[in-house]
Amino acid sequence: MQKSLWLTVCGVALAWSVAVGQIKKQFTVENTQACDNIKLRLRANSGNCFIKPSQNAEILNVFSNQDESAYSHNYRKELKGRTCEVSLNLEEVHSEGIGQTISTKMFGNTEKPVSDKIWKMYLTDSKPYLLELDYAIGNAHVDLSGLAIKNLKINTGSADVTVGYSSLENQIDMDTFSVNVDLGSLTVKNLNLSRARYMVADVGFGNMMLDFSNTPAVSNKIRGSVGAGNLVIILPSEETPVIVKVKDSWLCSVNVPHSLKKINETTYANAAYKKDAQNSLVFDLDVSMGSITFKDGQK
Repeated sequence: MQKSLWLTVCGVALAWSVAVGQIKKQFTVENTQACDNIKLRLRANSGNCFIKPSQNAEILNVFSNQDESAYSHNYRKELKGRTCEVSLNLEEVHSEGIGQTISTKMFGNTEKPVSDKIWKMYLTDSKPYLLELDYAIGNAHVDLSGLAIKNLKINTGSADVTVGYSSLENQIDMDTFSVNVDLGSLTVKNLNLSRARYMVADVGFGNMMLDFSNTPAVSNKIRGSVGAGNLVIILPSEETPVIVKVKDSWLCSVNVPHSLKKINETTYANAAYKKDAQNSLVFDLDVSMGSITFKDGQK
């Protein structure tokens, strides 16, 4: 492990040590010249999970405050052509039961358990990723700043997840940015920095917020569905072309700002929108019993 990362991790470990115990290295997945792309699947059953970029060469570095006796894991690495496929499934032995989590989310139990389990994962900025993240319960914070993500897929069962870009944009154009919420919540920040051409957003009973408040670098088509949950979309300035198509029902709620004008029974658009407009946002949404709310983010 390179000296710079070691110093960084030591500083993080010291900050956490008083409250939750020492954070120490758990796994490392080495890079190889035979690998042009990385297909990485990560699943965490519980705890507080963090993903951050790194300038180190390793495909994946995992740190935790857990003892080896506190959890089990399934790990697999396989080279298929020029793609390195890595799968890591973290199974917490003493994790909270899913029944208790459903009770918390759906029936208003205010005594939400707080986990002291910490997982910190670092990805290299030197290789492109096809990234799949699956969180069952707990919390997750994903910072993709400066990484090269070709495709991103995030699923959250009852977890509360924040994902986005704190500084640098995605190194390459992303093909598809896919997010799915069941009972939990998911917040996506600074979507313009993802350089995603397509986005898929599905909400079951939970909550999702998509931040499009800055002008996108490329035109983006967003397909979304809402069951009984809530979807909030923050729009960019009125100079960015936006069109919204919504298939709704009498059981749902759809709220749009004054910047979006109704042009037919199911479609809204702003004054800047025209066919084949550059850097446009095109929404195709379906809502059953939940709500979709658009907000102007530049006012």
